[in-house]
Amino acid sequence: MGLPLYLAMTAAEFTACSPLPDYPAWMACHFSPYGTGLTNLPPALPEKAMVILNDRIPIGSHDPEFILEQLSRLSPACLLLDFQRPGIKETAELVRILGQELRIPVGVAEPYGAITDGPVFLSPIPPDVPAEEYLAPWQGREIWLEAALGGLVWQVTESGAAAVDLGAVPDGGMADRDLCCHYRVTQGENRTAFSLWRTREDLNALLKKAAGFGVTRAVGLWQELGG
Repeated sequence: MGLPLYLAMTAAEFTACSPLPDYPAWMACHFSPYGTGLTNLPPALPEKAMVILNDRIPIGSHDPEFILEQLSRLSPACLLLDFQRPGIKETAELVRILGQELRIPVGVAEPYGAITDGPVFLSPIPPDVPAEEYLAPWQGREIWLEAALGGLVWQVTESGAAAVDLGAVPDGGMADRDLCCHYRVTQGENRTAFSLWRTREDLNALLKKAAGFGVTRAVGLWQELGG
């Protein structure tokens, strides 16, 4: 594949899975609603494991130095700050502190990507966008990329075109090597549908291509990509 694929797992999946994937990621850590630090941290981690921290619960008055201490004690191989609530100064300060003080790679989601010069974490490349075009705004920067299957449908009618989620991925279709996806065109009354989706093979090809444009790590769900 050309780059490590971290598989994000819940605590229950982490405990039940044997053996663990080569690059496991402990997911669903967040700010405690009751205390001053992080909750749902694992007691210990394997050597290559990533920790994923989200901001599902807003940061509020949490102490960045205490969070730094928690993560330093845990000592993951790398940390992903999957923060999706933009423009919060307390979150920005935590990103700055963790990026400066932790001696491990710290990736941060795009809403806070300008705060550090470390890796930036991007959402999946849509199947209708070339990898080089999608990644171009971050060239010169280390990129971590969310990896996912699925697809979309462009519905074209007399009133215009709109994209919707594909839902269940179909079998068959034609392969597009440039977009690293499969596609199918269907026509109905006053409408044409362009369906695009990715198989496991397409995703492998996409990640191999993305490695040439600054992507060094991929992160996907174990439920979707494991096994």
